[in-house]
Amino acid sequence: MRRALTSVGSGNCDGAGRGAGSGGEPDDARLWHITLSVSGKPVPLPEVRRGLEQLAHDHPFLLTSRYADDHAEIRYWEEARDLHDAAAVALRLWGEHRSSAKLPAWEIVGLEVIDRATYHQRVAEGYGPPPAHPVGVHPY
Repeated sequence: MRRALTSVGSGNCDGAGRGAGSGGEPDDARLWHITLSVSGKPVPLPEVRRGLEQLAHDHPFLLTSRYADDHAEIRYWEEARDLHDAAAVALRLWGEHRSSAKLPAWEIVGLEVIDRATYHQRVAEGYGPPPAHPVGVHPY
């Protein structure tokens, strides 16, 4: 099953999905900024990088990943009806793609899900995570 993804730019997206629902009406999807943190036993850095790069290739909605030999952080935008749906999808991401992307056998140790408005407010006020630049997979 493929999910429809929305492009996130700095322009005029209001965070409310405008795709057609089952009745042709706009759906209730919103954009959520996800930060997923994973950790576990040390793995050689090239293996971690290759796994994260494969995950990003398989799922181009990933904005950025940072990694070390024993932990990683993945940041991306998720389109979902509400926070519960966005969190549920995020909590399945690592486990569902562990074998296909050859990701380390690490566990999820942190999850933050915030709406688009909160993300941009935090960044504007200087206490949120900086925008994900450059996009891609990078060491800490």
